Order: sequence, then C-alpha cells, then structure tokens
Amino acid sequence: MSIQSFAEFGLSEAVLESLKKMGFEAPTPIQAQTIPLLLSGRDVLGQAQTGTGKTAAFAIPAIEIADPSLNQIQVLIQCPTRELAIQVTGEIQKLSGQTSGLRVVPVYGGQHISHQIKAISRGAQILVGTPGRTIDHLKRGTLKLGHLKMVIFDEADEMLNMGFREDMEEILTYKQKENRVQMLMFSATVPKPIREIMKRFMVDPASITIERSPVTTPDIKQFVVEVRDSVRVEAICRLMDVNNYKLGLIFCNTKVATENVSAELQSRGYSSEILNGDLSQGQRDKVMQKFRSGQIDLLIATDVAARGIDVDDVDVVFNFDIPQDPEQYVHRIGRTGRAGKSGTAYTFASGRRIRSIKFIERFTQSAIESVGMPSLKDVKESRMTLQINELSDVLTKGGLKPYIEQIESLSELSYSPIEIAAAFLKMRMEEFEKNRTDFPEQDNFAPQQDFRDDKKFKKGKREKGGKKDRGGFVDSRDDSNMQTLRFNVGRSDNIRPGDIVGAIAGESGIPGYTIGHIDIQSNFSFVDIPSDKVSLVMDKMNKARIRKKNVKVKPA
Repeated sequence: MSIQSFAEFGLSEAVLESLKKMGFEAPTPIQAQTIPLLLSGRDVLGQAQTGTGKTAAFAIPAIEIADPSLNQIQVLIQCPTRELAIQVTGEIQKLSGQTSGLRVVPVYGGQHISHQIKAISRGAQILVGTPGRTIDHLKRGTLKLGHLKMVIFDEADEMLNMGFREDMEEILTYKQKENRVQMLMFSATVPKPIREIMKRFMVDPASITIERSPVTTPDIKQFVVEVRDSVRVEAICRLMDVNNYKLGLIFCNTKVATENVSAELQSRGYSSEILNGDLSQGQRDKVMQKFRSGQIDLLIATDVAARGIDVDDVDVVFNFDIPQDPEQYVHRIGRTGRAGKSGTAYTFASGRRIRSIKFIERFTQSAIESVGMPSLKDVKESRMTLQINELSDVLTKGGLKPYIEQIESLSELSYSPIEIAAAFLKMRMEEFEKNRTDFPEQDNFAPQQDFRDDKKFKKGKREKGGKKDRGGFVDSRDDSNMQTLRFNVGRSDNIRPGDIVGAIAGESGIPGYTIGHIDIQSNFSFVDIPSDKVSLVMDKMNKARIRKKNVKVKPA
C-alpha cells in the first residue's frame, strides 16, 4: 500500500507542523521509500535525479534522529559544493523550524573558519559541509564525532568527479568506532568507487532507484546562438529587444559568472538581479518578489540557487553557459513555457562546445535550431515597431482632445501633423535609447570555426591526439585549451592531487574532471586549467587554503 501522507511515517508533531507550514502535502516517491528505511536504522543508497525531493528524504530522518538536548554533532551531511551545502542547510532549518532546541551549522570554504568554529562551539546537532572544510575542522579538533549517529553524502558521484574520494573515506574514519554509524548516499550513478565505499563502510544497504521522469520540452522553442564568448551579454540584450521579451532567466555555471553578467547588463541599461548561493533567505525572497512583479527584466542564477523558482510568466531562458549535465538543461528550459504558455530557450555555444549541443539533442530527442545574433538594424527596427504599436494603442483608446488643442497651435507654425508626430516619435526613441548602450556592430560575432561542418565531427571521430569526450560532453582538457598555473604547495605540505582538485572545484565551482595534468614538486605544484577558467581559478584560489596553508597561484 502506497504512503499517502507524512503522518503515516510516525513523525513528530513538530516536523509535521513544519511540513504543513511549508505546504508539503504528500511525500514524493523518493521520500516515501527512503524515510521509513532511515527511521528504521538501515543504511541506504538512493538513486534519484534533482527535483524529486531527495533533500527532504534525508533531512526529515536526520531531524528525527537528532537529540536536541545533546549539544553535540549527531548527523554529518556532506555536499560537493558550498552552494548546495547552503541550500541543504536552509531546507533543514525550515523543516526543523518547529523543533525546539535543534540547531544546524554549515561549514564550507570561502567563509572565515573562525566564524564556523564559534558556531560549532555554541552547540549544534546537525553539520552540513563540504569535504575539504569538514576535514579541516576534524584535524583542528574543532569538530568531534564522538556522538555521531548518521553520515549522509549528497550527490556522491559529483564528489568523485571533483576529486573528493579520499576526503570522503577520511571523514568516515573519524566516526565513532564503538557504535555503528548509519550511512546514506544519494548518487545519480553508482560507479565502481561508490561501490567500494559501500562495501567498506555500509552494512547491508538498501538500494532505492527512482526512474528518470520522461524528458519532455513541450511548447518550448529551442535555439543555439553561435557567438564568441565575449559578446554573449550583447546577444542577450539584442534578443530581448528584438523579441520584446518582458521577463527572462539567465543560467550561469558559477557564482562569479552571475555577478559579471549582472554588472555588464546593468551597465547597458537593463534591470537585473542575481540569485546565487551567497544570498540569505531574506535577500532571495526580495529578489524573487521583484522578479515575479516584473520590477526586473532579467534574473541571473546558478542551477543550485534556482531550485524552487516557480514563475509562470518567464518568456525566455538563456543558457549563458552550457549546463554540465543534459538533465540540468531540461530543468533550466522548463522554467519557461508554463501554465499552458509557449516559451523560448537560447543556448550560447561556439567551437567544440557545439558537441555538447548535439549530446543534449540526443538526450531530449528534440532538435535545437541554430540562429544568428540579431544585427543593430534588427534591434532598431524592433524598437521602432514597439513604439508605433504603443502609439496605435493610444490612438485606439482615444481621449486625445486636450492634446489635439495643443498640437493645433503648433500646426499654425507651418508644421504638418506628420512632422509633429515624427518629432514626438523621435523624442520617444531617443529617450528609450539613451538608457541602452549598444555594442558597436562588427562584421562577424560568430566563432571562426563551426565544428558541425567538421567531417571528423560529423562521423563522431576525434582528432588525432585528442582526449575522449566524457559522456558526450566536450572534455576541455585538450592541451591547446589549457594553461598551466603554479601553486605554492607541494609534497612538503603533504599535498595530494585530490587535495588540489577538490580545493579548485570547491572554491571555483568548475568540475574536477575538467582539470588537467597535476605535477606535484617538493615545494610547489603545476596544474593545467582550462584557459577560459584561469582568471576565475586564480581569483578564488588566491583567497583559499589547502591543508591549512594559504595558497598563492600565478601563471607558470
């Protein structure tokens, strides 16, 4: 018999009250299968995609298992990125809002560790963190796991991609040895390293698999725009103007990109706001209210921060960066075309990244049409048409008599009605355009080479010496696309490749598998980074620490 309500789990009144306030009515399939097993003490491996409610599937048992009267960490939750750690922390805080005395503390890189030490010392029952910073606290002795009851790894396969396997195993060695600690791993896939961790640390784990929901993109027109990276923002502006979109959503792969895109849009006269993991819940609510009410033209978000966005009137979605997973692509474009309306999605790509578009087409079983960037002439004509349409609406509504009297005085000065109307239209256009900064027109904004015309690409072959594509997506570790950086840490600091990969991935948000060759010397290390991520990595890593040592990074 299927479970129809949360009350059937035997949850506490406090948690049931929180669920009611959050508007949760019935458990999702992953919640219905996972929660009873965890409450009974079983180890669990869960396979479920984003958007199935898996956070609540482990958060609810974690809250129920934790004892608020004991100010010691009893549940340890690990996430691959700080944005996800912040998101999970927020979800647990909401679910435990009616549970008196229960506290949650997040720990992740990028935040000063002294604040986290104080938060842990004040007492908490649940800790949510990223592996690198969690190990830092364990080695400092500021985090003790003597009362640990449960360990949860969320998006475990992504942790592997980011080089966190050794950290995951190291964290598990700190758990209390006298008593068995319950384990849960959520992972979209179950590669060999995950199975090895299960065999070593789990006891008779139950496996739960929630099948992928059908991939559908109804009523959404999909386009790929092939332009150089440097003019993607200009392309967004032109597409917004030419099509007269009112409300747009832009997706970026990193927090830094959201900030850069927003700054560039605002400099061009477009109203925009950011939604990323650095925002508090109060700030997030204010941004979403502006977006829903149409006070801003464009909302720029990361995938993690955009979870839960439910706005029916989004006209267009822009993929400023190609998502790292085709499933993310489906989630992104699904933000438009809601409530029976049609929607539009544009994805920017150039060069080898066109291969990622082909992979998305195969995954979604839909064609993505290639379109060019609108010209300045197209933009100006569209703006003129918009003004003419508004003028027609005013004429249709009438009520012009007081204004006609004023215009008649001008006609006595030998100006024809056509000239007077043209003057008003000119004033409207100049007023509109002074708030817009148009990018100078160039002969060609497109990339120099279209890889869809490459015979080797059409035949599905790789260039000689090239690296194998990962799951159909482009592997950016092509030597021609890499730049070597010098890190001031090496063997004398007990640095391992996993430490470097994990730190770079955790701080900058780029996937670990995109990082190239790592050469660890005695006192320094050389690391190959995708050329287009060098400035991001240098900016983030020069503020970071690896194994307690302040990092300095410069081009090799």
